Amino acid sequence: MPRSYLRDLTEYTAVRTAVTLLHCFDVRTNLATAAGIGSLFCRLHSRHYRRAIEHVADAFPDWPAEQCERVAMRSIENMFRIFIVDAMVMPRLITKSTWPQYIRIGNLKDAMDHFIRNKPAVFITGHCGNWELLGYALAVLDYPLFALARPIDNPLLNDWLLGVREARGMRIITKWGAIPVLQRVLRTNGRAGFIADQDAGEQGLFVPFFGRLASSYKAIGLLALRYDVPIMGGFARRIGDRFEYELSTLDVIRPEDWADHPDPLFYITARYTHAIEKAIRQAPDQYLWAYRRWKSRPRHEREGRQMPSRMIAKLESLPWLTPRDIDSIIARSNQAARRQAR
Repeated sequence: MPRSYLRDLTEYTAVRTAVTLLHCFDVRTNLATAAGIGSLFCRLHSRHYRRAIEHVADAFPDWPAEQCERVAMRSIENMFRIFIVDAMVMPRLITKSTWPQYIRIGNLKDAMDHFIRNKPAVFITGHCGNWELLGYALAVLDYPLFALARPIDNPLLNDWLLGVREARGMRIITKWGAIPVLQRVLRTNGRAGFIADQDAGEQGLFVPFFGRLASSYKAIGLLALRYDVPIMGGFARRIGDRFEYELSTLDVIRPEDWADHPDPLFYITARYTHAIEKAIRQAPDQYLWAYRRWKSRPRHEREGRQMPSRMIAKLESLPWLTPRDIDSIIARSNQAARRQAR
């Protein structure tokens, strides 16, 4: 259905009014309110809540049902905290003089060394912790990124939120026609940023993610290969229920790490996906479990065939996977293929 200007204006006015009202209260109160709205959302839109529970149980099969439900609820509450409160107060609270009150610097040594040398790099994170704040905070520290993002359908809201995101120097690139821009960024010693845990569709590269194959972006690895630059995984983890975060580096994938690998693109994609999984394991209640991360399936599953030997060989080439991990991934994939064949 085509959008109308009246609809866009109505949505924009409602959001700006709500934000104005929120600023009448302190941040801690607003975070509690946002969590309450998230809890209510779970009850009114139980389909998303049930999906989140299923995904948590799938990723952590040893957890009891009560723990899966609690983590799923907390993850949705965290999502509402990010969008209703954090995104709106960042420009006011996080500045060059005040950021130490809200941000702790964790294990960022490798990333900071790279920043100081002003070298190009690809930065990735996932929908865990606060992905919006991560890039914003780096810009406040005078290390801005050029980040890839999908524009919001409402152009009035999109322009307003774009201004919020770019308030301290980060630059947002919309998905349409983004690759040439990112290529230019890397050629000129810039830093390109991606939220790298979205489903990449049936044409994506399928790599392990919590014991199942998940479709992941090829573009991240292709950029790193073409420009011979490292990929750095970052994470902004919320501390407690406060507007306070710890920034850390999850992994640094350097060109020498993939130089001798038989399939460098697969290795890079699998390793940055593994880095995101490590972040989620640190704070599972801060991941967006309601997202359909495993929606797309590899061709052999869609066609009801067993996992091909070439895929098994690729899994065996990943040094962080144990034989037990590989056997489990193969078994789950083959089970999905058998269901498809019926």
